[in-house]
Amino acid sequence: MGLREDLERIATAISAGGVVKAVIAAEPTGGARHYLVALGEDEEPGWLVVDDAANPVTELETIREVASVIVLCELAEETAGGGELEELRQRLAQVRLTEAPDGIEAAEDAALELEKVIGAPPRIATPTFLDEVGIGVRRLEQALGQVDSPFATALASLAGAVDAFVNDVVTRYAIPLR
Repeated sequence: MGLREDLERIATAISAGGVVKAVIAAEPTGGARHYLVALGEDEEPGWLVVDDAANPVTELETIREVASVIVLCELAEETAGGGELEELRQRLAQVRLTEAPDGIEAAEDAALELEKVIGAPPRIATPTFLDEVGIGVRRLEQALGQVDSPFATALASLAGAVDAFVNDVVTRYAIPLR
């Protein structure tokens, strides 16, 4: 069974209890798969984390880990390469054709590799994905001649957003926590 089918299976299982807005897969640590489910019809969803058998999770630490890795992966994807990898690749190709500076092919290759790492949704949010995106972005930054890392700086500046999301998941959790 593929990831899309797993997401649909979880959505179907949880929808018996109400409206499911979204399901996102995560494997925060140890390879155990969990799903973060956005619930309800309101703009501000309720949240539920379930295991692979669609059983609700009530352990606060697991819920926080799942929410954290999901939001970090989303932010890394949105921030990588300035957030518009396809557009960046087009600009690099144009620069190669019009100016042909040294190292432009390495930058194009790095942007393409990063785009492959990020891939298309759905994906499973994992620490490995974060590492691979970070490595790919750093390779691109170096190919573009950047000494510092705008990506790392951007992610660090989003720590408050990560905390806010995790706290929202905990605060708006659909069932009592242990």
